[in-house]
Amino acid sequence: MGKLEPRELIGDPEKTALLVIDMQNDFVRPGAPLAAPRAMTIVPVIDSFAVEARRRGFPVVFTQEQHRADESDFGIELFFEPPHCIEGTGGDDIVAELAPQPADVVIRGKRRYDAFQGTDLDAWLRANGIQNLLITGVCTDICVIATVQRARNLDYRCFVIEEGIEGTSSDRHQAALRCMSHVFAYVGGAEEIAGLFGMHVRVPVSLS
Repeated sequence: MGKLEPRELIGDPEKTALLVIDMQNDFVRPGAPLAAPRAMTIVPVIDSFAVEARRRGFPVVFTQEQHRADESDFGIELFFEPPHCIEGTGGDDIVAELAPQPADVVIRGKRRYDAFQGTDLDAWLRANGIQNLLITGVCTDICVIATVQRARNLDYRCFVIEEGIEGTSSDRHQAALRCMSHVFAYVGGAEEIAGLFGMHVRVPVSLS
């Protein structure tokens, strides 16, 4: 199989949404229960994409993992991770630097890694005719890859922005990128993917 040509993957370029996965305090803030090591460094990239998406008229869609205080909805997740994103604690809040704007969409009550599982994400995207998803957020090797795999199986055209995602470790981040780039998504640099969709973004020098 040859290298995927990104322009051939794009559907209708005007039917595109920016998907921001779980950029919440418990996953992003240093010292939080499940903070990805470099999560704060991707905030400016995601913000730049959000600004451009709004300018282009693309929906900006945030997912928000949330769990009940009695922990009854975690299932077997608690065998792998400590309690996190408990409703009303502030840990479940989207980081202030990326605060959703009034016209943005927030998919709340995400209980599983896959952002489509048990939410209305698919229904909202289909109702709005979305074909292409620009993927950002955390964590590359958990919620990002789980969501991208489900999106691909639902026939969304996924474009994963390398500088806009972060994993639980460098090794796992790179492994997840390699897996997604095979048959699930086009994985590319921020400026390249932005250019494909007529967007202009700023990538911090330390990330470029």
